[in-house]
Amino acid sequence: MFGSEVPEADVTEVPGDAYVLDVREDDEWNAGHAPDATHIPLGELGRRAAEVPQDRRVYVVCRVGGRSAQAVAALNQAGWDSVNVAGGMQAWQHAGRDLAAEDGAEPRVI
Repeated sequence: MFGSEVPEADVTEVPGDAYVLDVREDDEWNAGHAPDATHIPLGELGRRAAEVPQDRRVYVVCRVGGRSAQAVAALNQAGWDSVNVAGGMQAWQHAGRDLAAEDGAEPRVI
């Protein structure tokens, strides 16, 4: 969709102490997300971008990578150092990375 303009990282390359930005919708976030991630839905990112640190790399996730690629393109154009996590939260879950849920249920990616 964005070609080489959007840098990408494999889920296994995301450091444990990384700043992870999850741009999925509330219901997706509530069902399961990376434990220390920050949640800003893609539709709110334009007005909430100041909440995202500019002094470190930002790893951006969605369900499979489409929305996060859009977020990375916008952030990088505005001066951030961000990368799209290939395969999104589905890849995160399949790689056995930790998940947390907001609803008290077993965390899952929807």
